[in-house]
Amino acid sequence: MPGPDPDVAAARLAVRGALADLPAGVRVLVACSGGADSLALAAATAFVAPRQGWSAGAVVVDHRLRPGSDVAAARTARLCRHLGLEPVDVRAVDVAGGPAGTGAGGPEAAARAARYAALRGACEHHGAAAVLLGHTLDDQAETVLLGLARGSGARSLAGMPARRGPWRRPFLALRRSQTEQVCHAAGLDFERDPTNAADGPWRAADGSPLRRAAVRERALPALVDALGPGVVEALGRTSAQLTRDADLLDAQAAALLEQALVTGEPPEDQDDDAVVLDVAVLEAAHPALRTRALHAAALRAGATPGALAAVHIDTVDALVTAYHGQGPLTLPGPVSAARRCGTLAFGRP
Repeated sequence: MPGPDPDVAAARLAVRGALADLPAGVRVLVACSGGADSLALAAATAFVAPRQGWSAGAVVVDHRLRPGSDVAAARTARLCRHLGLEPVDVRAVDVAGGPAGTGAGGPEAAARAARYAALRGACEHHGAAAVLLGHTLDDQAETVLLGLARGSGARSLAGMPARRGPWRRPFLALRRSQTEQVCHAAGLDFERDPTNAADGPWRAADGSPLRRAAVRERALPALVDALGPGVVEALGRTSAQLTRDADLLDAQAAALLEQALVTGEPPEDQDDDAVVLDVAVLEAAHPALRTRALHAAALRAGATPGALAAVHIDTVDALVTAYHGQGPLTLPGPVSAARRCGTLAFGRP
């Protein structure tokens, strides 16, 4: 008797490996949009979960950004139930700014924030041990290129982690073509959202094409044309290598931060939760560790993670390495950073 399609087998193996640490009896949820990646993930999880003793359900997020989105969400929910997933939770969200989006990231970032908030809420409501996301190796390659274009550091260039908090991404080693084949083999008719395209109606905050869609449809194909096949896999290897490097540097930076912490009463003009660091300890550290420690200190003091950029940290670093009487700095959050009497204090202004 012939076995399953090779891509179907690869998808099932990926799910089994991603959840191997979970005991029998726990519940997992698949985030399913109706696209090929998430439907393939739903099918693989529906097959694997009962055989491993897990309970598997799904979450369908309706962003309400295009006409008929509720109909599409209901159709996706029916497919998930047909696969055997239960419960299937359909959650409608409000995306800040609607199709125009708000903030620097435009509609992509606004929709992402609303989607992850809904997924987290579903995870807590259903007591799930994990939420599975359908990102593929192609998505990872796009993330690496986007990070390069922004001039990001190693952690951003490392791309999406296979596991962080409740999120798990079993398909980071699978190509998008494989997830489509899984759907074809299972007889699943997946959706192609016309609004999520470089030439679609949605635009980035500056009016240009959606960043990820432009990378997917234009930049990656151009790189393959110029450099030959294997570009996506090579970017995936870069991501994996940088993940290892960033993990080590982050661990060493965390140790540096703990070493530099000054205990006791914060300065009079800072709140009780201020993070105060010894400048001498920071100044003696390698820049790669020091800037990471400064970033972590700012976040600990309440800075906004998505808005705190390298340019902010470089300015704070100058308070340590090139101090000539600069006044307090204001960071996103808002959080201030000020040097005085051999210390660097982060806190609410």
